[in-house]
Amino acid sequence: MLNSLARLALTATAIAPVGFTYAFVAFFNDALKAMFWLLAGSVVLVVICLWVLRTTRSRRAPAAERHKITTVEPADRENMAIMLLYLLPLFTADFDKLNWVMWVPTIAIFAFIAVTSHSYFFNPLLGAFGWHFYRVGTPQNVTNILITKRTIRKGDQDIFGIELGDYVILETEK
Repeated sequence: MLNSLARLALTATAIAPVGFTYAFVAFFNDALKAMFWLLAGSVVLVVICLWVLRTTRSRRAPAAERHKITTVEPADRENMAIMLLYLLPLFTADFDKLNWVMWVPTIAIFAFIAVTSHSYFFNPLLGAFGWHFYRVGTPQNVTNILITKRTIRKGDQDIFGIELGDYVILETEK
């Protein structure tokens, strides 16, 4: 259950900036009702994700396991391709002329790919809330994504965390 819930929550916040961008376009086209619903939906998605992560990493969370990491590097280099999806609505000056027949399937396909692949961890909004994403290597030569509130500058250490899914670890409080 946690695996699916965490994956959906992380995917939702990866998609939330699209809603914020549409809301921005709607505001400048006096589509205030649409702007309100887009903002509200995006904020709700972010709040739910933050709640899932906070609850999962808390001291009351399921028992965390010790993970030995040998290498560490930032895991936010893939963001340029996703940023294009976030910015595309800005190229349409008129909110009423947005081609929803194209946009809804595009966002749905993006969400499907994100939730079924290992790219759902990319969350620019979570970075704004102090979350960091790292690629960490293990002694078994497996690379995982580590989601943490800490800044990690060196490998060769132990962390305590919960596996959110395949190759994704959420560092927990000690």
